[in-house]
Amino acid sequence: MFTGTVQEVGLVRSISSGRLIIDASKVLDNLNPGDSIAVNGACLTVTEFNEKSFTVDIMPETLKRTTLKTLNTNEQVNLERALTLEGLLNGHLVQGHVDATGKIIAIKNYDGATVIKIKAPPEVMCYVVEKGSIAVDGISLTVLARGEDNFDVSIVNFSMKHTAIGNRVEGDMVNLEADVLAKYMLQFSKNGNNSNITYDFLQQNGFLGAG
Repeated sequence: MFTGTVQEVGLVRSISSGRLIIDASKVLDNLNPGDSIAVNGACLTVTEFNEKSFTVDIMPETLKRTTLKTLNTNEQVNLERALTLEGLLNGHLVQGHVDATGKIIAIKNYDGATVIKIKAPPEVMCYVVEKGSIAVDGISLTVLARGEDNFDVSIVNFSMKHTAIGNRVEGDMVNLEADVLAKYMLQFSKNGNNSNITYDFLQQNGFLGAG
């Protein structure tokens, strides 16, 4: 489980045959084989590491669903260690299970923030609501506006400078993970659940939209 708060921007040293080696520093502290690290929002298991880098194996299903298959040597990636019970939940609960990829179709810069419009497939859009949370390349963000097949997110300058999202341009693909609470709520509604706990209830009481 993660929070969508990027701890470090790593650099791809090599990628081949489903094996990825990433140069890093902060996320290596107290690292152990078998630990989880989110790479651009995809939860991966560390198989090897040294004082300068770590290695992960990428399953075919992960390659199929994410942008990891398009990574190149020396490309920057967002990194986050798994959440601990002592950690702060600064974003929202992120599983590191990428639902699909989306395409950046517009980037507009404003004073203090950047608004990015992302086109997403139906399997993601069904969970997207204004002021709700979504993870984009592993970054916990709040949905600013929603269209029929796209949504806007606003990113503060700090995040643009300290994550790999700052390198994105129109036409780039990004990893998307919908809010897990939205997934449960939609499933409840499909099953005819009569609970008084609705998505609006969760949003109005501060459980959603904190990204």
